[in-house]
Amino acid sequence: MRQRGNLARSVGFALVLIWSLVPIYWSLKTSLETEANASAQNYVPLHPTLGNYAALLTRSGDLPGQIRRAALNMVIECGAATIVTVVLATLAAYAFARMKFRGSQTLFYAVLATMAFPAYTTLIPLYRIMSDFQLVNTYTGIVLVYVSGFLPLATWVLHNYFVNMPIGLEEAALIDGASRLRVLRYIVLPLAMPGIISVALITFLFAWAQFLFPLVLSTDSSTQPLTVVIAALQGRHVVPSTLLNAAGVLAIAVPALLALAFNRYIVNGLLAGSNR
Repeated sequence: MRQRGNLARSVGFALVLIWSLVPIYWSLKTSLETEANASAQNYVPLHPTLGNYAALLTRSGDLPGQIRRAALNMVIECGAATIVTVVLATLAAYAFARMKFRGSQTLFYAVLATMAFPAYTTLIPLYRIMSDFQLVNTYTGIVLVYVSGFLPLATWVLHNYFVNMPIGLEEAALIDGASRLRVLRYIVLPLAMPGIISVALITFLFAWAQFLFPLVLSTDSSTQPLTVVIAALQGRHVVPSTLLNAAGVLAIAVPALLALAFNRYIVNGLLAGSNR
């Protein structure tokens, strides 16, 4: 009976893996072919070429230029959202973990409670707020929306890191006259660096995967990220499918490489968030 259960789990895992990887493989295969060879529907690229990637990265023209601009937008938006989120989450988490004030626990759990609301329920209110402040089609508007969405999780993860850290060194520094900010900078941050790296990676990956919010908040190509631009170009007859697949592979490659290179930090960060 146990062997049947293990076999069923193995088969189920294999089916899920195939279901997830086949579209990625097909996109990679198409990106390595010319448009003529791609229309032949081969299961492997007959004459692999990196010409599509070279065209996207170096060739002039509306399509390559638009994709490069979208990739740059994505890096700017995700990078800025990550920096702001990490800074704010570090200050908030340390305050909740070490500084006791009236209503601190209530405020902390209120922040965590915001994670229970589906993100899409806030889409229309956020759009109206951004429109009133003229932040639609701006980097600032997209970054602020990202920060508001990722800050509670980042605060939770870092709070668990700070709570589990020994407090003796901090108390000794405070007795010697150091301020809270000085203790945070010179004692807490070096010890909590693995947690901060984890939060930065998780935030960046979540921001990179966003589609609906930038789709609504950036209707102009000057601020649209790569995910939105690829979807907008999909289905147009004037756009080669090989170039679109190459752009899709490049968009997938960044989070995939980060996840593989820093897998330990990401797992530790997620586990830290489940400790309490």
